[in-house]
Amino acid sequence: MATHIQHTVKKLISHYPWTTSPLIVGAPMKVIAGPALAVAISNAGGLGFIGPGASPTDLEPSLQSAASLIASSPSLSKFSSENQMLPIGVGFQTWAGDLDVASRVLEKFRPSAVWLFAPRDGQRELDVWAKRVREVCRGTQVWIQVPSVREAGEAMGSEERPNVLVVQGADAGGHSRSQGAGIVTLLPEVYDAVNQGLEIERQVPLIAAGGIMEQRGAAAVLVLGATGVAMGTRFLAAREATINGGYQRHVVEASDGGQNTVRTQLYNWLRGERNWPAGWDARGLVNESWRDHEKGVEFERNRELYIEAAKRGEEGWGERGRMATYAGTGIGLVREVKGAGEIVAEVRDGIGRVLALSNEL
Repeated sequence: MATHIQHTVKKLISHYPWTTSPLIVGAPMKVIAGPALAVAISNAGGLGFIGPGASPTDLEPSLQSAASLIASSPSLSKFSSENQMLPIGVGFQTWAGDLDVASRVLEKFRPSAVWLFAPRDGQRELDVWAKRVREVCRGTQVWIQVPSVREAGEAMGSEERPNVLVVQGADAGGHSRSQGAGIVTLLPEVYDAVNQGLEIERQVPLIAAGGIMEQRGAAAVLVLGATGVAMGTRFLAAREATINGGYQRHVVEASDGGQNTVRTQLYNWLRGERNWPAGWDARGLVNESWRDHEKGVEFERNRELYIEAAKRGEEGWGERGRMATYAGTGIGLVREVKGAGEIVAEVRDGIGRVLALSNEL
């Protein structure tokens, strides 16, 4: 397996030549992963993704801003000018996206990767998006996020076979499948299902996601078959994240994520989002909204309190606040705010030390 993983690593790095192995990826968190965060991650040798905006029309100004930031980076601007592509990726929740708007903007800016997830109509919907992306952005790689062995197999068996699979474990923060497995068991089973027995050239790179906060978790999933690691919750505490200060403080102060996060639709509903596809929910930190829900407070009253909290700015977040703080179970490993580049370097360099130590045992 080691030889095959080394091949997929080289293949992926060759497509993103500004990156450094082990590949660190910034997940496309909605609104929070904006141009500044994505470009900072790529500038540090990772691959940063811009997440969905509040509206599909937010994509064009986000990519315009990213293009301006890239122009001021010697290494990134060199790749961009030579390849006529942006050295970042873009993520879409396909159920809530506008494919026509996305196609027009993608054709104009040509990001290096497009990450697709959360379809309402399963693999068929992902295929429609992947086909259009490839039509308008030749050279852009299609990444598909999967939460199960079955969906990984469906993706790899489709006509629009993805270039990369993002395998998301159940410890992830934010939105994911309501039913899932942790990355430690999910990743090797997906690897066996989609790569075992294939000739080396046809093996698909696997990016591990869900619960990875630092170098120890990252090193573990690389041993299990990952080509790289994607982190979302860790980058909530990046200086470049587009995040409310109260939200960010709650992230840094929280601990014991297995006990202090919950999977629920409540936070979606309080925010006025009731149209997520069936079988999806979100993981967030426990707060007063959740406690009132458990006590049996009527939803309408809970929502009134949520709306009142939203008017208090940063004070609306926190363990005693009411605003949704989406985060993964590894939240206790996120202890301070740093620059995105520092986070990338810390995790990447730490992986080497962890693996070197394991070889001595």
